[in-house]
Amino acid sequence: MTSDTLIQVLLSGLLMGLIYGLVAVGLSLIFGLMDVVNFAHGEFLMIAMYVMFGLVVFSGIDPLVMTPLAVGALFVLGALTYVGVIRHAMRAKTNVGMVQIFATFGLAITMRGVAQYFLTPNYRSLPESLLGGKTVALAGIVVPLPQLAGGLISLAAFGALFALMTRTDLGRALEATREDAGAVALVGIDKDREFMIGWGIGAALIGLAGSVLAIFYYIYPDVGAPFAVIAYITVVLGGFGSIFGALLAGVIVGLAEAAMTLVAPPAMKSIGIYILFLAVVIFRPRGLFGKF
Repeated sequence: MTSDTLIQVLLSGLLMGLIYGLVAVGLSLIFGLMDVVNFAHGEFLMIAMYVMFGLVVFSGIDPLVMTPLAVGALFVLGALTYVGVIRHAMRAKTNVGMVQIFATFGLAITMRGVAQYFLTPNYRSLPESLLGGKTVALAGIVVPLPQLAGGLISLAAFGALFALMTRTDLGRALEATREDAGAVALVGIDKDREFMIGWGIGAALIGLAGSVLAIFYYIYPDVGAPFAVIAYITVVLGGFGSIFGALLAGVIVGLAEAAMTLVAPPAMKSIGIYILFLAVVIFRPRGLFGKF
């Protein structure tokens, strides 16, 4: 194995890891805000990819230009999901945790079934785009342009999210609601409004991730399942509710997956992720960057 090959593999893992972090951060944000695990997270990703596909096919405009529309559509979907499903599940009188789990799990099954019925199980891909199928050479290392753009977009998204949560009144209201959802009403903060916005932001982030993935990944009704598993693992590794942890854990997962391809067949590349996951669960259950 040459040094160029090693760098090539690890750089690929780093870029995919940044995208994994972007896929996971919406899940982490919602859990940190409401202590709710969204079991329909993968289906939101699938919807985002189909939204991008539809926008590009019907408009003929490049995916990069249509990304804000896809992100906005997912924000609306996330907000409506809270209003129509999650808010009612949280008001259950008994077994609240189980009600929330089954509500999002049922939502996932419904979304996937509707997609299979109306969109068929066929694989689709975006037509030729500005980034699709192109590469760029960096110091002799060939890097796929969609993954490079995705990694940069992920970093920009994390930066924007950090600024939102720490520098704006909205972010401070979300943080206050996370700390004590009951007490915030005393200072005039509407808990339901903040939760709805939180779900909208979480869905918008997965919409951004889906827009990036749609450029170089096949689109089909079950596409969200493998990414959802990676997102759950990333959230656990990074620490439940930790935005910073989701970013670093995503990079670790991407590097672990890439490193595994150096010592095992490509079909077994996920083994490294699960070994790392089990090690963290056993020796540091709160996650690598968790606070509790």
